Amino acid sequence: MRFNHFIYILVFMLSCSFMQAQVKFEAKVSKKRLGLNERLRVDFEMNADGDNFNPPNFEGFRVIGGPNQSISNSWINGKRSYSKTYSYFLSPQKKGSLTVGQATIDIKGQTYKTVPIPVTITAAVSKPKDPNDADYLASENVHLVAEISKTNPYLNEAITVVYKLYVSQEVSITSNWREINSPKYADFWSQNIDSRGNYKIYEGKYQGEDYRYVVLRTTVMYPQKTGKLEIEPLTLDVPIDVPSKRRDLFNRPLMTRVNKTISAGNRTINVRPLPEEGKPANFTGAVGDFKFDVATNKRKLDANESLELAVRVSGRGNMKLFDLPQLKLPSSLEVYEPERNDDIKTQRNGMSGTVIENYTVVPQYKGNYPVRPISFSYFNPKTETYETLSSEEIVIEVENGPVNGDTTATNVQTAKGKEPVNLLDDQFEYLKLEGDLEPIESKNFFQSTLFWSLLATPFLIIPLFILIGRGRKRRLADVDGNRLRKANQLAKKYLGEAKKNSGDKVKFYESLERALHNYLKAKLDIETSEMSKEHISTILSDHKVEPSVVSEFMQLLKSCEFARYAPASTNTIQKDYDTAVGTISNIDKQFQ
Repeated sequence: MRFNHFIYILVFMLSCSFMQAQVKFEAKVSKKRLGLNERLRVDFEMNADGDNFNPPNFEGFRVIGGPNQSISNSWINGKRSYSKTYSYFLSPQKKGSLTVGQATIDIKGQTYKTVPIPVTITAAVSKPKDPNDADYLASENVHLVAEISKTNPYLNEAITVVYKLYVSQEVSITSNWREINSPKYADFWSQNIDSRGNYKIYEGKYQGEDYRYVVLRTTVMYPQKTGKLEIEPLTLDVPIDVPSKRRDLFNRPLMTRVNKTISAGNRTINVRPLPEEGKPANFTGAVGDFKFDVATNKRKLDANESLELAVRVSGRGNMKLFDLPQLKLPSSLEVYEPERNDDIKTQRNGMSGTVIENYTVVPQYKGNYPVRPISFSYFNPKTETYETLSSEEIVIEVENGPVNGDTTATNVQTAKGKEPVNLLDDQFEYLKLEGDLEPIESKNFFQSTLFWSLLATPFLIIPLFILIGRGRKRRLADVDGNRLRKANQLAKKYLGEAKKNSGDKVKFYESLERALHNYLKAKLDIETSEMSKEHISTILSDHKVEPSVVSEFMQLLKSCEFARYAPASTNTIQKDYDTAVGTISNIDKQFQ
């Protein structure tokens, strides 16, 4: 008997192992060798339903489609056949050997992993020019162009790059294109001027043919290095509707949607250095066309009274990329560090505006103080010459104040430093050296207000604790209220991940569907394979859940299946999340 019992146990264990071994989860690719301009399809297939599917990061590829989910469930001769597939469409980013990484999924409490698949990427392959092929029509009728205002600028001279998307009359596109690669402009100071989604359609020519086009982006750049500089391409994934061979009832061609990856291509800018011949000694890197002046808000004042002196440069050029000249003032004037104010706008033809440095000046003595002219030099790329502008001499008249007898008011600050300043006998007469101070009377602490306050505080706190304790008892006795609060906490616990992904439609509905399934598994104690809508509805009804709540839950499951492939606004996502919170909370309250 013991031997037979042992045989039974062994057979049972082998049967369980065999049943577990029947679960399959594998990755398949459409081809293992493809060109740089071709696409790769990757399918992750399983023969049993699972949860928490995690795809690989697809390093070396761009995801241009997916995940697309398909389920096949059939019965043949009394045997159930089940298949579930997640599909992705990838575009390689470089040549060489790449690997489709490992994906994972949880099936029946176990974690399964796929085997990584190596893929070889070759140079771009030539495609047949079939006028009836949708991919060929899409590639021939939509073009992304980077138009550059000047390809051989001077160092720090403004250039403009305008990205235009040309579309022929034979095809149509929507505004749902997706930016895959954005240029970095590593050797340039740059600023984008985006259309912010308000794209205007223009009529134009592309290679002599009539096209429509939109301006996607305008970028203003100032090169910071000389020589040949590369501008990285802007790359987009664009859904394109092209005519097919099929016709509708009115003999109009039916449209087929094709996703194409298009790029503006690399552009090279040859940056010329600024000429050394004729470069002024005070040149600080300003390139453009400017005006320069020095002005004060007053020219007559008294000693120890302040005035504002402004050094101003205005015009068009690299306004943020150069320094203003420094003032040279008489030594008897106290000068504070300047405050810089910029009023600069960046438009398609570059930066323009005004840069001001405001100095606060305080004279110490009576007299006349000249502010000598200073000069500002810049390079004008239109004339290809250096130009120098000088300010006018300004005389500051200090009418009232002490007189510096040893030095004249016209002594100015030089490179060697300031002239010595002698202090007068009445220099600090305004300082008060004797104060009217009175001693503070000491008080007995045990008769103070603080003592009586500390003594009375415990008698005031005790009734407060009594009230809090009674409120806590009423809260614990409120069975329905506690049940409601517990239900809301449970709903938020399962839906926390969906809330985090509310900014991404696909991830949000995947997380929402996973949360609903995990909640059912925990609440109803059923496996994923038993989660048919009819079975769930029956179990919830058997546990006294109201039909309207069951209907809401079923509708949520349907929304998760279809919303990932249909447009969804932020309001729709928030509405589905709020509905899920309320439905789970209601189920938990009514479940018996």
